[in-house]
Amino acid sequence: MSSHDKFTGRAPINDSLMTRESWKIFQVMAEFVEGFERLAQIKPSVSMFGSARTPADHPWYELAEETARQLSEAGFSVVSGGGPGIMEAANKGAYRGKAPSIGLNIQLPAEQGGNDYQDISLNFRHFFSRKVMFVKYASAYVVLPGGFGTLDELAEILTLVQTGKTRRIPIILVHGTFWQGLIDWFRDKLVGEGTINAEDMDLFRVVEHPGEVVTAIFDHYEHRGFEPSAREREILLDL
Repeated sequence: MSSHDKFTGRAPINDSLMTRESWKIFQVMAEFVEGFERLAQIKPSVSMFGSARTPADHPWYELAEETARQLSEAGFSVVSGGGPGIMEAANKGAYRGKAPSIGLNIQLPAEQGGNDYQDISLNFRHFFSRKVMFVKYASAYVVLPGGFGTLDELAEILTLVQTGKTRRIPIILVHGTFWQGLIDWFRDKLVGEGTINAEDMDLFRVVEHPGEVVTAIFDHYEHRGFEPSAREREILLDL
C-alpha cells in the first residue's frame, strides 16, 4: 500500500495520536461517573442558563439571582454552568437559599473561571458530557438572556423533548423582550416552513418575574410529583 490511505487519499493516522484518542475515552468516562455519583442526590433540581458576560450590576444578573434564590427556598437545587455573569448570579442566589448550589464548570482556553458560590463543583473538559449532566437530573430548564452557549443549551433541551429522548419538563424563557424576536422567527419560519410542528411552540413558555418561574414549575408537576415515572427512568437511562 502507498503512504496514503487508498480509501481517503490521506496519510495514515500517527500511532501515538491514535493511542491518545483511544485513551481519551477513559477521561470521558471519568466525567460521566463523577457527574452521576455527585448529582444523583440533588433532585429536584433546576438547570439555569444565561450569559457569562452579564455584569453584576445589570438587571438580568439581579433577575437571575432572585429567581435562583426563590427556587432554592422552594426546595430546588440550582444547577448552572459555574462561570461568571448570569451563571454566577444563579449560583449566588441558590447559595443564599436552602437547597444546594451546583456548578458544572467547563475548561475553556479563555473567558470562564469558576464562581465562588458553589456547594457542589464539577469540572468538565467536554461540552457533551457536561450537557448530559444539565439534562439528566433536571426537573426544569430556566433560560435567561445569553449568547451562543445559552442558545445551544436551549436548542438541546427542545430537541431532546421534541424527539422523546428525554422526559417532558418545563422549559422557561425569562424576560420576553429579549426572546421575542427568536420566538417570532420560530413561528414565522420554522412553523411556517414546516420544519417544526405548531405544537412544538408549546414546549416552552415565557415569563417575566422570579415568582412566575417557581409557579410554572409547580403547576407542571401538580398532578404527578417530581420523580420520573418508570417509563421516564428508562428514557433517562438511554439519554
